[in-house]
Amino acid sequence: MSVDLHTREIKPLRNTFTHTAKYVGNDKPASRYQEATLDTQPTDNFHYRPTWDPEHELFDASRSAIKLADWNVLRDPRQYYYATWTMARARQQDAIESSYDFVQSRGLVGKMSDAVRSKACEVLMPLRHVAWGGNMNNSSIGAYGYGTPFTAPAMFHAMDHLGAAQFITRLGLALDEPAILDAGKNDWLNTACWQPLRHYVEDTLVMQDPFELFIAQNLALDGQLYPLIYGNFVDDHIALQGGTAVSMLAAFMPEWHLESARWIDAVVKVAAAESEPNRQLISGWLKTWADRAQAALTPVAELALGTSGVDALQEARDALDLRCKKAGLIA
Repeated sequence: MSVDLHTREIKPLRNTFTHTAKYVGNDKPASRYQEATLDTQPTDNFHYRPTWDPEHELFDASRSAIKLADWNVLRDPRQYYYATWTMARARQQDAIESSYDFVQSRGLVGKMSDAVRSKACEVLMPLRHVAWGGNMNNSSIGAYGYGTPFTAPAMFHAMDHLGAAQFITRLGLALDEPAILDAGKNDWLNTACWQPLRHYVEDTLVMQDPFELFIAQNLALDGQLYPLIYGNFVDDHIALQGGTAVSMLAAFMPEWHLESARWIDAVVKVAAAESEPNRQLISGWLKTWADRAQAALTPVAELALGTSGVDALQEARDALDLRCKKAGLIA
């Protein structure tokens, strides 16, 4: 008996889901990101309006003053959906673990001076609470924003902030005893130089417009905080004074900030280009919150870098203004 094997090509009747084909075309296969993201926002058949917010539907674009004909335009250039995001973060986690192994095997923390280690802890430990505020705010954007291409990356961003808070915690435990975490919390709650930033974070926690919150947290605050602290302070100041270990163990934060800026800038650019009222509104929000963030960070910059802190913070603000100009906002 002989067996004949034949190859048959089975042509699919369609290349993607109908709701995705509206955006990519019927003849073009969609990417995993497109299938997981585009037009997946619930829009109909809600049971009732929330009793805690009867003016809005459960998912309601009118929660924001920003108006878009289609919220699916706010796409992530990184094309993150759950799988690609987790794989990217897993690779970064592996890199951080390698850094910890290197630092511990060579005793680099013990080779730092007490003054450098103390200064690093004094500046970085209260930032655990800033990162936690970023987690809460992006969770709020994910909950009350509209359109999966906007809200899904916001939830990833929320968890990234939580990861940053955990990395700072782990850094503190590597540099000192567990009591250093309580000292950072006490500074956050009571030390004068941290109170303007704490006021900023606590005010953003109760903001109602998810897009304004996106501007206040992800663009205005983080756009100045991360270059100031992890660029000027950690990489350019602490590392040059024998604190290379701190720079290695905090490497996730500046790397993540540069990566996530692509998404943030893309969202702002597309939303502002939709209409002149959008551009005016976003530009106004940016000016208000960036000015306030700069003022709140000024005493922190002085704590971290002394007399050169104000200049370093101004460099961060200038870089933020340039980003926003490229995104089409009004200076």
